[in-house]
Amino acid sequence: MLSLPTTSISVMAVFAPVFSKPVWPHVKVLLTGAMLAPGRRTVASVLRVMGLSTTPHVQNDHRVLNRAAWSPLTASWLLLRRLVALCAPWGVVVCGLDDTSERRRGDPIRAQGR
Repeated sequence: MLSLPTTSISVMAVFAPVFSKPVWPHVKVLLTGAMLAPGRRTVASVLRVMGLSTTPHVQNDHRVLNRAAWSPLTASWLLLRRLVALCAPWGVVVCGLDDTSERRRGDPIRAQGR
């Protein structure tokens, strides 16, 4: 089983309610491996960094993302709340959105419009 420092566990524990109890150990492995993996963070590279690429039942870790019932929207909301609490605990956060598209030139781009 994966043994993590208390600090890492407390940071990841914010996301525990999003996942079911049987899926949560796999999520901890994937989150830890994603922090350690260089380059592209695919499930395969994450498992390789964690030393789990040759273990039986590797498909269970792949299923966390494509079959497990969890809400990415809820997870992103929890992440946003955590980031705001850590980065701006005493102030007001102002978010700005820009809906203009990048200006490019050429026949294929001109046909698409804005």
